[in-house]
Order: sequence, then C-alpha cells, then structure tokens
Amino acid sequence: MYNKGMSSIVLFDGVCNFCNGAVNFIIRHDKKRRFSFAALQSETGQRLRAEYAIDDDIDSIILIEDGRAYLHSTAGLRVAKGLGGIWAASYGLIIVPAFIRDFAYRTFAKYRYRLFGKKDVCMIPTPDIRERFIG
Repeated sequence: MYNKGMSSIVLFDGVCNFCNGAVNFIIRHDKKRRFSFAALQSETGQRLRAEYAIDDDIDSIILIEDGRAYLHSTAGLRVAKGLGGIWAASYGLIIVPAFIRDFAYRTFAKYRYRLFGKKDVCMIPTPDIRERFIG
C-alpha cells in the first residue's frame, strides 16, 4: 500500500538483478523513507507509465516526483540527491549535458541483463519493507 507521506515513486525493472540491487540500496540509504517503489511490470507501474505517457521502450529506472516523470540519468541523479549525505554529492553530475549522461546510462542499461542477470519473476519484498512498495 502506498504511503501518502512519500512524495517520490521509483519505477524499476522488477526482473533485473541490478535494478533489484539498486532498489535495496535505496531502501538501505533512504533514512527519511521518502521513496516508494513499483515494478514497471506491475499494474501500478503500467498505470503510471500510461498516466505520464512514458514509452514502453523505457525499461529502466523512472522517478515520479512532484507530478513529473524523470527518466534515465536524471532519475538516478535525483534519487541520489534525495538520499542525502554523500550520495547527494553525485547530483553535481547534473551539469553534464543530458545527452552525454543519457548515452552512458542507456548503454549500461542495454547490457545490464548480460552483466547482472535476470529473474523469471519480479522481486517479492520482505515483510519489513513491504509497505514501501505500491501495487
């Protein structure tokens, strides 16, 4: 169930091992519990994708925040900024033009299954973090 106090939703590829690791990383470092999560493959993920007119070919992290959808490297940098602490310093990379950041991001995303593997089904959250997942 979605906690209305959370202002940011991270949509992620639920079958990607790297993406699941990234979600676990965010959960561990999100001390203010500002992020909630939904797999792109879930009903909620599909509904949000349609609501924000996000193409089906976008299959990596998407950040929904303050009524806007952020994609690719911008989504990742905004999540890092939201974690605070040392992670927020990486937001300085936002000064690199998006087409350069996104080229690197999309290249990594293209090979993530080959590098980290893929699950047959989406991640099932443990009871202690289940309330952070919507849908």
